[in-house]
Amino acid sequence: MFTKDIGIDLGTSAVKLLLMDETGRIDNIVSREYGIAFPHPGWSEQEPADWWDAVCDGIPALLQGFDASLVRGIGAGGQMHGLVVLDKADKVIRPCILWNDGRTQKQVDYLNNEIGKDKLSRYTANIAFAGFTAPKLLWLRDNEPENFARIEKIMLPKDYINYKLTGVHCTDYSDASGMLLLDVQHKCWSKEMLDICGVSEAKMPKLFESWEPVGTLTAEAAAKLGLPEGVKVCAGAGDNAAAAVGCGAVGNGKCNISLGTSGTVFITSSTFGVDKQNALHSFDHADGGYHLMGCILSAASCNKWWMEDILNTQDFGKEQEPITAEKLGANDVYYLPYLMGERSPHNDPAARGSFIGLRMDSTRADMTQAVLEGVAFAIKDCVEIARAQGVEIASSTLCGGGAKSPLWREIMANILGIPLALPQTEQGPGYGGAMLAAVACGEYATVQECADKLIKIKSVTEPDPALVKKYAARYELWHKLYPTLKPLYAEMEALQ
Repeated sequence: MFTKDIGIDLGTSAVKLLLMDETGRIDNIVSREYGIAFPHPGWSEQEPADWWDAVCDGIPALLQGFDASLVRGIGAGGQMHGLVVLDKADKVIRPCILWNDGRTQKQVDYLNNEIGKDKLSRYTANIAFAGFTAPKLLWLRDNEPENFARIEKIMLPKDYINYKLTGVHCTDYSDASGMLLLDVQHKCWSKEMLDICGVSEAKMPKLFESWEPVGTLTAEAAAKLGLPEGVKVCAGAGDNAAAAVGCGAVGNGKCNISLGTSGTVFITSSTFGVDKQNALHSFDHADGGYHLMGCILSAASCNKWWMEDILNTQDFGKEQEPITAEKLGANDVYYLPYLMGERSPHNDPAARGSFIGLRMDSTRADMTQAVLEGVAFAIKDCVEIARAQGVEIASSTLCGGGAKSPLWREIMANILGIPLALPQTEQGPGYGGAMLAAVACGEYATVQECADKLIKIKSVTEPDPALVKKYAARYELWHKLYPTLKPLYAEMEALQ
């Protein structure tokens, strides 16, 4: 009988759980949804208890029909940047402020302009973005001082799950990189940033490599989940790093693009480096190395919004049927995907989504196509910045819900001008989490060895040189739209 590992993908809308055997085969997948609260425009919060309830409900269902005694390890990939704060009794003080929350512009401006981008980059290898954790801490100090004073432990979303599993306050380097509190190059908490935010190192979780075990299941957690107490829990990783592992983007010079709720470009490196403009994030990777990452806040969520909220349909495939081959590279409708503001490369929470180029003969299909192309153009923005730094991106793997669309894969390959490989297993962060757990349990010596043995490619979408040329011309026009509209976004904010 093969040993098994559980992968947890703690996403924004649901937790996805998978059971993987030591050969990499997925035996079962279970998903449990939970809600998001939007208390004010631009705010985004969740209750950590809802995540834990979903895990506790999902894992017994995941194990149904399987021998739970064969489970050796658990690894989680989780939504990044969210601020979870606990009091002296390890109780959650307030709802988690999520990665896509835009309330911290005042704090971001303070960090970038008064502390200074040069200092931030020196302390952490990054500058401040609205989604990062440090600005959220400053917001809490400024706006909820009574809650700030109660803080005894600060952690990230998947770390809260690991705490509930093991009783250990921990995080990993990849996820911690997105807090703006970690010295990414030297893999330790930045004393300067902790001082700026008014928190001591004692309030921070212990740091681990992603594949390192942080503990085993507590008796309470084991009983609740129907698992043995000896099951190891590894530190896990931020969802993008976990997805990269789950797609085989480990080692040096690999790229993975994720089309999930948000969209990311993830470029691996064995050596530390910083984008000179700090438009891309410089983070630690779950394989022990480093990576550059660009993140757009709305990717597959743009398509979901357009389909479900505007067109009132869930038949995504049917809506894409009229978008035939001759229409690719020939659409005169353009879309800016900034429904939640934007992170990479603009760092502008005030940015708004837009359709531009509509005429009387514009069709529903033209607008659907524009949404798919607009997200791909935004991904290209990040790729081009990496290329400008001398990074060669000859190909990439692709994961996330949006990767399931053959049309979107074709559009993306031609806009980027590179082949896109679809892994056999399309479970990104959850699969990566299970792989990290397998390494933690000694089933593989390294993350690289695990990826080499388990990751298989299902298909490759090749770019068409003629289409690449057509899309290059349209990208040049699309690329001018944001700077043209940017002055108006601030005016819109002022009228809100």
